[in-house]
Amino acid sequence: MAFVVAVAQQKGGAGKSTVAANLAAALAAAGGRVALLDTDPQHSLVRWHEERRKHGARAAPLHFDAPAGWRVGGALDRLRREQEFVILDTPPHAETEARVAIRGADLVLMPLQPSPADLWASEATLKLAAAERRMLAALLNRVPAQGRLKEQVAAQLAALQVHLLGPSLGNRAGFAQAFQEGLAVTEAAPRTLAAAEVQALAEAIRALAGR
Repeated sequence: MAFVVAVAQQKGGAGKSTVAANLAAALAAAGGRVALLDTDPQHSLVRWHEERRKHGARAAPLHFDAPAGWRVGGALDRLRREQEFVILDTPPHAETEARVAIRGADLVLMPLQPSPADLWASEATLKLAAAERRMLAALLNRVPAQGRLKEQVAAQLAALQVHLLGPSLGNRAGFAQAFQEGLAVTEAAPRTLAAAEVQALAEAIRALAGR
């Protein structure tokens, strides 16, 4: 049975699509059967996958779909039996698709930038995950190279009893460049710090899945 990860954050601009794409590609590159679902009406991953198909063997194989509405639950039921991991990109609002995705997930992965505004905006995601009784882990994303905000936000998450993953993703241009090409940073620039961060994230998710 697949381990289902819903990448969810009610605040727009948190980097959900980039996180979902990089995580899925890193898990697939390790030999796992991985599905990536785009349930966000903006369909950023649909365009990413269109670009990805141009790269052939350079890109790790992924099952991709963009179900909406009632199709999300059916797609999850089928893919649970066929895949090892299913990664979902969810809408940035508490809409039906986000709720259905979270309800069907084993883990809610909540990316947020290390800023008070992102932390405050995360309350809706925390409440939705709690209402659906789903395990949640926060991921600090677009972390600046300098400054104390990372430590401050981590302390506030701890005070809220929110599990924060050890790995974080830096504010690196390589993520945007790779995404534009339809690749993960581990594929476009495998020897960079950005790629090492994604590999650490994938290892953390595998550990939570017990795999």
